Amino acid sequence: GPEQPPLGVTLTESLVARRNLPQPVETQSPESRSTALMALCTVRLDRENICAIGRLRSLQEVHSLYLQQNRIEKIENLSCLPQLRFLSLSGNRIRKVENLRPLQHLHFLDLSQNQIETLDPDELPRSLRLLDLTGNECTHQDGYRELVLGALPRLLQLDAQPVPGCPEPAPLEEEEEGSSSSSEDEEDESLCGPSGPFTAGKDFFMDLRRELAGRSWRRQREALDEHETRLELLEELRERRRLLLPPAPL
Repeated sequence: GPEQPPLGVTLTESLVARRNLPQPVETQSPESRSTALMALCTVRLDRENICAIGRLRSLQEVHSLYLQQNRIEKIENLSCLPQLRFLSLSGNRIRKVENLRPLQHLHFLDLSQNQIETLDPDELPRSLRLLDLTGNECTHQDGYRELVLGALPRLLQLDAQPVPGCPEPAPLEEEEEGSSSSSEDEEDESLCGPSGPFTAGKDFFMDLRRELAGRSWRRQREALDEHETRLELLEELRERRRLLLPPAPL
């Protein structure tokens, strides 16, 4: 009979280890491999013929996951990646946006060039800053852009187009953003300092944050975090574009 097409593989921790750990998997003990996986921050598994996402319990610290150009049909089993901020799923076979709400720190989501016909904006994490759905039928829905922007108040860019009216970074300005804190909580914060040391990529931000005090401390801290996030997203975007380029001919 006709030859059957090769089956895809399932994304597992073993596959992550083979592609992303410097030491060959065969030479590692299960304990050392588990320790190395728990230290990973970035996982690259593009073009691996992956058809399904298995459970990845050892990847608690991963913040960037590259899964573009595979054969994935369903978004699943990502809630075990609580630190995930960058997720690329472009060029797969995904038909439905689902199971993303638990990713409360996700800032960048690339679902371009999939098979998503209809979109439920409520399935998208409200933390998103950059979202790409180009190449999907859902982008032709009536009111698509308005629905997405209404559901994602922090979005800075949708389908490679900036969100109109998005303010420029202003690290020292007080921003009146919606908050569940009461006025009493704000008064308490004006009398309290930070509960612990901040962690930032540069000493500049650490020194600046230590100087913040008084009633505006909380809002200024959030503005600084937003500014750093935008810088990180721009860096991730440049990296994503580089990785999505087709491989150079041999």
